[in-house]
Amino acid sequence: LPLLAGTQRGGRTLEPSEPALRRLSHYLLAHYQKGTRPVRDWRTTTNVAIDLMVYAILSVDEKNQVLTTYIWYRQHWTDEFLRWDPARFDNLTQISLPVESIWVPDILINEFVDVGKSPHVPYVYVSHHGEVQNLNGTTVSAGMSAAGSSHLSSDPPVRDINLTLWRQPELVKFDRSVFMNQGEWELLYVLSHFQEFSVKSSDNYAEMKFYVVIRRRPLFYTVSLLLPSIFLMVMDIVGFYLPPNSGERVSFKITLLLGYSVFLIIVSDTLPATAVGTPLIGTYFVVCMALLVISLTETILIVRLVHKQDLQPHVPEWVKHLLLERATVLLCIRDRKKFSQSRTQSSDISRQAENNDSTAKLTPYGCEDPRECGAVGGTRPALAFGSRAEGSAVLQEVLRETMAIRQFLEKREEFRDVAREWLQVGYVLDVLLFRAYLVAVLAYSITLGTLWSVWRDA
Repeated sequence: LPLLAGTQRGGRTLEPSEPALRRLSHYLLAHYQKGTRPVRDWRTTTNVAIDLMVYAILSVDEKNQVLTTYIWYRQHWTDEFLRWDPARFDNLTQISLPVESIWVPDILINEFVDVGKSPHVPYVYVSHHGEVQNLNGTTVSAGMSAAGSSHLSSDPPVRDINLTLWRQPELVKFDRSVFMNQGEWELLYVLSHFQEFSVKSSDNYAEMKFYVVIRRRPLFYTVSLLLPSIFLMVMDIVGFYLPPNSGERVSFKITLLLGYSVFLIIVSDTLPATAVGTPLIGTYFVVCMALLVISLTETILIVRLVHKQDLQPHVPEWVKHLLLERATVLLCIRDRKKFSQSRTQSSDISRQAENNDSTAKLTPYGCEDPRECGAVGGTRPALAFGSRAEGSAVLQEVLRETMAIRQFLEKREEFRDVAREWLQVGYVLDVLLFRAYLVAVLAYSITLGTLWSVWRDA
């Protein structure tokens, strides 16, 4: 008689004629119904364990705040209808089955998934205990906040399907085993968070969120954004060494302000259009622009103060006392003695002018010594009386013209002295405002560096 498969001959078990994989696949899927949740008791909840590993950062759109990542997404659950005895199937403990042939939990990724670029894995792996593993690689475009994070979520009903983590949260957080670390972005960690919610008092839903926290390496910002801005700020500080009484400083600082405005227009293409919180680099640019405006305002004030005008009044005494005496000592200005010497020039010039005025007056006959005039008059009789009267009128006219020229020169010297005093006041005030501006820039730089260090350590 012919022997059947699996019978014994001579005390040994004969091998089946059909391969074990085909027999096991037929055994599992012959009466399997993939439309029914694979539990024998409908009150039993199917727990699906989820795991996520970031493989690569494909792109980061800072303007629209979209993060595109390639992730390895894994699911693990127990199917009570996919169990077998390995002894009956040549000690086979694991088999791969088509995804379309078995029940798969309806877990959705609540982010944009690029189906055309995401590879499709057509098989799942099933162990003899009924444990099913579904491994997929997915390209996900997620919303991104200013901190560089995105989240993935899944939400089936808790009554039928519940979500758990496949691994411990600490293992998921610091897992960089498959991450490609050659790009400009650095993966810091992946945070996981589980929560339940309901929609209009219906069944509860489970949601698992994964926050992918990334950070750009600072080389791009340093070379392309920070260094040009720092160079412009340094040139603005150097511009204070231009003479305050020249208009070149105003045009120079206006040129810097226009250049920084063009720089911000270029930078705006890389900064987010809308954000919950202002990025640190955005705050840096705004404060730098404000400092440039303050510097230009200070320059305009100084130029207006030292500008020469014909009707410019004298410097008030309290201003001289505060700026030309006290402030020079406070600012350690070395040539402050020149200020006190120049302040006394106007009084010396006026006293000298009065002395010259008293000694330079001419007699009605145009002689400096009356005795000479008398001697000349004694030798010349009345024949020269007519010519003497005519000469006296000419001398009087020359005297008036000479006095007018003298008064004009004295007035011009007085205007120069007033302008000189305002120039000294403007110089001291310029040094005072420059040092205050320099202190503000240094304090801002230290604050920004401290915030940057705290942010990196956090």
